[in-house]
Amino acid sequence: MIKKRKIKLKRGKGKKGVTIQFIPYSELGYLTSYKRVKKLLEVVGEEKIVFFQGKLTPEEEADLIEETMKKVGRLKKFKGIELTSFSPKAANLPFFSQMREGIASFLAGNRDIMTVIGPATVVREIRKDPTKIQLLLRK
Repeated sequence: MIKKRKIKLKRGKGKKGVTIQFIPYSELGYLTSYKRVKKLLEVVGEEKIVFFQGKLTPEEEADLIEETMKKVGRLKKFKGIELTSFSPKAANLPFFSQMREGIASFLAGNRDIMTVIGPATVVREIRKDPTKIQLLLRK
């Protein structure tokens, strides 16, 4: 005879799950650089991991890092951010497919690029290679 056991999962007080928020290009594309950085920091400040369509310019990345460093000193829980951009590229595409992809990228911008930003209190490390991205989270 097989005995059935009930397993209860207990969570410690104050612990919560991980929240991932996707922000499409249409939500950030029309904003100024300052507002884009401010919006991203607001979401990350809520301890959410942000995936957004597109890539920050080098100036925007510098502003994001600068604003992050200002917050690290002021806010108790805020320890910083982890940031990376990822562009999956299909290998060995036929010539006409490569040409079509190039024209689409030129006209619409690099919308196939994904950027990941997460609070350092949640994200331990972000690993990437040409075919995948891995988020290692803190316990």
